[in-house]
Amino acid sequence: MQRLLGWLAGVTDASLLGVPRFFGLIYGHIDHRLPLGEAWRAALRRRLPAHAGWQHALGGVTYLLFLILIGTGVLLSFYYRPSPQEAYYSVQYLESEISFGWLVRNVHFWAANLVMVAVLLHLLYALLTAAYKAPRETNWLVGILLLLVLLAFGMTGYLLPWDQWAYWTTSHELSALSQLPVIGTPVVALLRADEVISGATLSRFFAFHVIILPWIALLLLGIHFQIVRKYGIAPPLSGAEAQPGEPFYPQHALRQLIAVLLTIGIVVTLAAMWPRTLSEHADPFALAPEVQILWFPGAVLQAASHHLGGWGLGLLLVLAVLLALLPLLDRSPERRPLRRPLITVGAVLLVAGVAVLSLVGYRIPEATSPTVSVSPPQAPPTPADSPAGAPRGQTP
Repeated sequence: MQRLLGWLAGVTDASLLGVPRFFGLIYGHIDHRLPLGEAWRAALRRRLPAHAGWQHALGGVTYLLFLILIGTGVLLSFYYRPSPQEAYYSVQYLESEISFGWLVRNVHFWAANLVMVAVLLHLLYALLTAAYKAPRETNWLVGILLLLVLLAFGMTGYLLPWDQWAYWTTSHELSALSQLPVIGTPVVALLRADEVISGATLSRFFAFHVIILPWIALLLLGIHFQIVRKYGIAPPLSGAEAQPGEPFYPQHALRQLIAVLLTIGIVVTLAAMWPRTLSEHADPFALAPEVQILWFPGAVLQAASHHLGGWGLGLLLVLAVLLALLPLLDRSPERRPLRRPLITVGAVLLVAGVAVLSLVGYRIPEATSPTVSVSPPQAPPTPADSPAGAPRGQTP
């Protein structure tokens, strides 16, 4: 077997390593003229800048959470049925009848929350260290687009369980989006796919969540990693030229491994200790007395729209545009945070604002019917409509 593996490594083209390298799974340059094994070792021996440390593992943690979402999402799709009659009961069947189905679903849920935290912290670090300055302006814009794609992932995925919390949270979010000037109404019409939230909405959200958005995210991630390979990580804050440091393996590889194990441990612990329970089956004619929002960006949107009306989401949209244009607005060579007080104070206010809005918008206080109102009554599911053995009560 060893001889076979050695022969294979000697005759295989090293360009095969270009695929995992493109998606950020291998760091460093790969010489296509080298045998596969030597190309792999050359990539691991590549030296990172001397100032690279634990803080640079945050991007890897974000990427890991995204990969966890892909893996668990594929497993969930084996049992999920995207229709109003079957969606809720297919989730119940997955949790109660499939071995570790409850764990897979809750790992997916918590990874969706934590990936937003990680990407916001990654953005904050890039903001404070001026990593958006030339020649990395394109990578900054790609990062903003990835943040918007992750928000779209969360919004489209939240409706899929088709319970009361998911239904009315989505109703409030679409109602808030419709208040945006110019783009609000057409965006809501595209997402809702009907006059009211119905099975057409669920099908469209499912298509966006599992087909369209993953391809967009993978494309943006590929561009992001190629730009990082071309220009490297941002130089030190002092402005001095980066000095070569330790090889990627073993020091930096060990840091990444520790970060990976800690992240997986946190996600699994949260999934086991605080699972995302289901409320009642979605009923458009029964307003829930209280809707609990379990995805923290949804709480931010809820608080902004509830307390500030259309202005709230408008301000969030303006903030996103300002962040995207930041490389054009801040063109000075200075990188130290204390010498960029406007940017530093803005970053602190951004974090504080997100934290306050997420706490304020944790619950929808009153069960008032939003402008995206009710859908026609759905016939109660029959045993033939749901997976075999699916329970009819709430998931324990």
